[in-house]
Amino acid sequence: MLHALVVSLLAQSPLILGGLLVYWFRIPTKWVGWLGGAGAGALFSAIAFDLIPDADVLPPRAVVLWLMVGACVFAGLDYLVEQNFGKRAGALGIVLGAIIDGVPECVIFGIQIAAGQALSAAFLTAVMVSNIPQSIAPSADLAKQGSPMKRVAAIWIGVVLICGVAGGLAYAFGVRVPDATGAAVSGFAAGGLIAMLTTSLIPFSFERGGLLTGVFAVAGFAMSFLQQ
Repeated sequence: MLHALVVSLLAQSPLILGGLLVYWFRIPTKWVGWLGGAGAGALFSAIAFDLIPDADVLPPRAVVLWLMVGACVFAGLDYLVEQNFGKRAGALGIVLGAIIDGVPECVIFGIQIAAGQALSAAFLTAVMVSNIPQSIAPSADLAKQGSPMKRVAAIWIGVVLICGVAGGLAYAFGVRVPDATGAAVSGFAAGGLIAMLTTSLIPFSFERGGLLTGVFAVAGFAMSFLQQ
């Protein structure tokens, strides 16, 4: 369980770094968009070469089902966050949004480790890279509103810990259920990530980085592909 916990914490730790960077440096808006584009490309690579192949051991209809379940769960939770917090979303709204993305990713890590599967370096890298721009933007907004660095750090540390615990619990489940391959979870996460990329990370990145964002997205995809 400790291994799964550590890997999950490592994967989500860039959220803390991204949250604190806005207090240490003045980060050009375009750079944030370009980094977001690279993260999106890396995630697409992870979906195509890691999550979908892992889910493909299921019957095709089951894969489709879990893809749609993942997309619908993300969209539903994202809708609830937007309705309850909207543009005035404070710390809780930010935390919920990050958890929606992070927990399924860490569940996959936990189940893979429990099943004795080799962790995908490409998927781990994609998760880490995409987490940096994901925390930079809301943290910059909080900083402008006067939130102290300690509060913002505490927010992201809390998110990372929750995701880490999810990875540890997934490992415990995988040990108790040896037949759990993580195929359904992989399909679920792939659907949720595609929905998140379409509605959140890609529009966010393009708005800030402009046309070059697409080039960075392809670069992110290509770099992850080289790790296959």
